[in-house]
Amino acid sequence: MQIARSIGYLSAGSGSISLIAMTDPERFPAPEVMLQRLPRGSALIWRAYGENASPSRMRTLAALVRSKGSVLLIAGRPQAGSHIGIDGLHLPERALHRRYENGYVRRAGRSNAHHAVTAACHSEQAILAAAAAGVDAVLISPVFPTKSHPEGKPLGIIRFAHLARRARHLGLTPYALGGIVNEADVRRLRGTGAAGVAGISMLVPKLSR
Repeated sequence: MQIARSIGYLSAGSGSISLIAMTDPERFPAPEVMLQRLPRGSALIWRAYGENASPSRMRTLAALVRSKGSVLLIAGRPQAGSHIGIDGLHLPERALHRRYENGYVRRAGRSNAHHAVTAACHSEQAILAAAAAGVDAVLISPVFPTKSHPEGKPLGIIRFAHLARRARHLGLTPYALGGIVNEADVRRLRGTGAAGVAGISMLVPKLSR
């Protein structure tokens, strides 16, 4: 997969995951199908909002993800624990300001319920909140214009680079999300501090932009 090799150059030698695929409840909901498109060593965020995310299905998907040497994070199901094979949790930006009574993420730190916690961030304020919440990595978006959120003003390369550097200063691993479709888009991210790329369209060409 040519674009995956290009993405790998962003974080060469860092030891971090360089590609994060995301499902979408409307555009591309099936995590099992998305997983087939992923190269080994990637991560998959299953945005399981309103879906059939039973423990048995999550357990089966987790096993498939592990067989590819990849990582599975769940969004929309904060109660999904590592005991059924889930590697981590993905939070929407609005959740960063909440106090999770179940102990997955708190302002004072994070429990051992998940190995990793990622969060969506659209601003510097959100990045500060992510750091305070004990998040490990942030998906900063939208970098470029995207059909999935046409109302969102794209950050552009300069603003994204600033936010990525801010995230790293706070101990967070930054990923670029939004409108990243091809190798040319990835090349524009070199030197911005991005550890990698997250998204859908780069893996599903018909959903481009």
